[in-house]
Amino acid sequence: MRREIFYMAFESLLAKKTRSFLSMLGIVIGVSTVIAVFAIGQGARQAVDDQFAGLSAKSIVVMGSGMRPGATSSSKLNIDDVALIREQAAHISSAVGMIEGNGAVSYNSNEVISSVIGTEVDFLQVANMSLKFGRFFNGEENKDKIVVLGSDIYSNLYDNGENPLGSTVTISGKKLEVIGVFEESGSSLGRLSKDEAVYIPYEIAQGSLLGSRGGQLMITLEADEVDNVSLATEEIKSILRSEHKLKDNQEDDFRIMDAGSMVGAAQESAKLMSTILTLVAAITLLVSGIGIMNVMFVTVAERTKEIGIAKAIGGKQGDILFQFLMESIILSTIGGFLGVILGQLAIPIISHFNIIAMSSSITGPVLGFSFSAIVGIAFGFYPAFKASRLDPVDSLRSE
Repeated sequence: MRREIFYMAFESLLAKKTRSFLSMLGIVIGVSTVIAVFAIGQGARQAVDDQFAGLSAKSIVVMGSGMRPGATSSSKLNIDDVALIREQAAHISSAVGMIEGNGAVSYNSNEVISSVIGTEVDFLQVANMSLKFGRFFNGEENKDKIVVLGSDIYSNLYDNGENPLGSTVTISGKKLEVIGVFEESGSSLGRLSKDEAVYIPYEIAQGSLLGSRGGQLMITLEADEVDNVSLATEEIKSILRSEHKLKDNQEDDFRIMDAGSMVGAAQESAKLMSTILTLVAAITLLVSGIGIMNVMFVTVAERTKEIGIAKAIGGKQGDILFQFLMESIILSTIGGFLGVILGQLAIPIISHFNIIAMSSSITGPVLGFSFSAIVGIAFGFYPAFKASRLDPVDSLRSE
């Protein structure tokens, strides 16, 4: 009996194809939105992991206050602070200063815009990178015009397999000799991709390449133990405030962040974005459910006489309820299935064009389809219940 009722419900929907399609359209869009939301959230979390992959749990970053939004005081942070921290901080195992900027890098007829990082020999200790060709500069080459290329810069400037060692590249009008190339890393230094950067001695960067254009100084340090990160942070703060001669009532002219706080802040931002988008998806599904309810009420009104005939020939209240409820569930589940297909197809397309970072997960399709089924039951039950309670005599008299 239930099978026959199911077929009747399906045939009723096919009889009104346009209405059924428009009712499902809201569910399709809602489920696709849910899948997109979770894909964006997953992509954001992956982006956070990639961004901070080069930082260990012991990493600490110090930046000038000018790199902080809303900062009003000028920063006195400079490369001499690195040596001072090395000497005075008991819980710091390594420290390296970096000055960051951008520049045009060219070789023969090829040219790319690259991040330019001026740094010290200790950079390799904290960067978690390895060399593909050549070597990194040493402590005696602080004023030499030499450069180490990131993997992406190398592949953009040189033909496949070409040995870059000893060749000369031009960076912002200055000629530098290539002494090494890094292996592909896939990770970042803060907001900068390690693979899309070139690395030069700090004094060269500060003096002739970035100094006149206001390159930003960043100090990257590592605590000796994970448990000592807080102690190391307090040591750094005390050393820098003393060196910069800041009074007790003055704010820090620098900003200190450890890896945990940086990752946590980024993850909170990603979580907030996912929450907002989830609310948008929930509202879309809610509106779709209301649409289905309206359609079912119209269907009940149109088929009042049919309901009266069914009851007159022995149809039970439960059978009427089941038929109309099945129509609602069929609409929502088919819409949910189509929404899952559409959402899953959209993820690789959007990712291919780099519109926004997205990463597929099983949670989105499962939750989206489950929501669609719940919407069908929740918003279809009341119209079905009203249909099952109609008086057969009154139904047969209706026009």
